Amino acid sequence: MYDKEVGRYWEENAEAWTKLSRMGYDVYRDLFNTPAFLSILPDIKGLRGLDIGCGEGYNTRKLAELGAEMTAVDIAPTFIRYASETENENPMGIRYLVSSGTKLPFGDESFDFATAFMSLMDMASPDLAIEEAYRVLKPAGFFQFSICHPCTDTPHRKWVDNEEGNHIALEIGGYFEGCKGRVEAWIFSQTPPELRANYKEFLMPRFTLTLSKWFNLLIGSSFVIEYVQEPTAPDEAIQKAPHLADTRLIPHFLHIRCRKR
Repeated sequence: MYDKEVGRYWEENAEAWTKLSRMGYDVYRDLFNTPAFLSILPDIKGLRGLDIGCGEGYNTRKLAELGAEMTAVDIAPTFIRYASETENENPMGIRYLVSSGTKLPFGDESFDFATAFMSLMDMASPDLAIEEAYRVLKPAGFFQFSICHPCTDTPHRKWVDNEEGNHIALEIGGYFEGCKGRVEAWIFSQTPPELRANYKEFLMPRFTLTLSKWFNLLIGSSFVIEYVQEPTAPDEAIQKAPHLADTRLIPHFLHIRCRKR
């Protein structure tokens, strides 16, 4: 599967994804993953940043709120349309462009930092995206990204429950086999039944790599790995959404910050 074909899937997902996430059903992002990502972010006030695979702009706006001068790209025009409409309604100085993360429309050494919130693992060629991030960063600039954790985001995964029906472990398989564009259908787990009837499931090509392959892509691009995090949901998040307690059983996400030499 190639970049343009992946882009078609995301364009088809973008309308429903934006509406459901803006209704508050992307609970893992809102209560857990994004706050954890921002907690390890260096000071970006006054810096010029690039958000790669920005979707409808939720995380990009969070970065702008921290004082960064943001540019953001996504391969799906509908995502960029929604993000741009929000920028027009509430200007934050963000510039949005339709672009693949594997071929960025910027000159060398254009940005102080780059981010990719949960987007690299959805690209057919994450190696090219990492190389592009390195290229557009200024010397000593940093790249911070989040992905589904490679050790638990495997082709086969099934929760193991106790007699009370509570999750106690995760059964995984196919870790070394990986996925190379296998399309899976799903929707935000907290979407109520009445909305599930109105919105079709997302169709998402999956591209899984082993943990060592991710690290070797960074090392091979000459990035210096600076910080690694496997976040768990805080107490207050679990109180609001009890199913987030699963994040204390297994690692759901992996956050990495690396720096250009």
